[in-house]
Amino acid sequence: MSASRAEKLEQLARLCRHGHEGPPARVEPSGSANLDAVLPGGGWQAGTVVELMPVSEGIGELQLLMPALAKITQGERHVAMIAPPYIPYAPALLRHGLRLEHFWIIRAQSATDILWSAEQTLRCKSFGAVLAWPQAIRDREVRRLQLAAEAGNSVGFVYRPPSAARESSPAAVRLRLQSDASGQLNIDVVKCRGARAGMTLAVSGWRSGVSQNSEADVAVAPLYQPLSANR
Repeated sequence: MSASRAEKLEQLARLCRHGHEGPPARVEPSGSANLDAVLPGGGWQAGTVVELMPVSEGIGELQLLMPALAKITQGERHVAMIAPPYIPYAPALLRHGLRLEHFWIIRAQSATDILWSAEQTLRCKSFGAVLAWPQAIRDREVRRLQLAAEAGNSVGFVYRPPSAARESSPAAVRLRLQSDASGQLNIDVVKCRGARAGMTLAVSGWRSGVSQNSEADVAVAPLYQPLSANR
């Protein structure tokens, strides 16, 4: 194990031992009034697991979370990405307001390690949000993540394939993401505890694809780059 990796693991262990001082935010607004009107509590609620099921990649499935993730890092809590399929692009994250010193990437390899890492970071009170891309996940594993999110007062975002929308899940919120012909991000509410499912809403403020230098476009640079480009 390299010295830098050992130092990171020790830093993470210290965070989990000592936790976060001060009361963490319990609900983070999504940045979209339409979406907040549907989400329990008016935003991404701590102590819950949210499943995001994009129909295709690069349609805004990560950008959708940027307002909340930025606020979490600005509040001195950490955000972790577990096994992302792309390398996050630091300049774009900075443009969204994320504090990179509170941003972690955990490159777990096996399905077991991905789920274990997600559970441990969700349970750690220093983390406000955890994004995970599991290779496969079952109901009982979603329940374990839910319990971990409740213990850590954090929110877990689990990215799943669109076919998962046909299956049941104990997750509190399940959203299917797709873009229309104009590139606008549309959200199908598959499940939303405490709200009506089955509706479709549009998220304003950005369009998927390449920015056209409009004031509505939050980030000009893409939020991530393919892993293969750096191998």
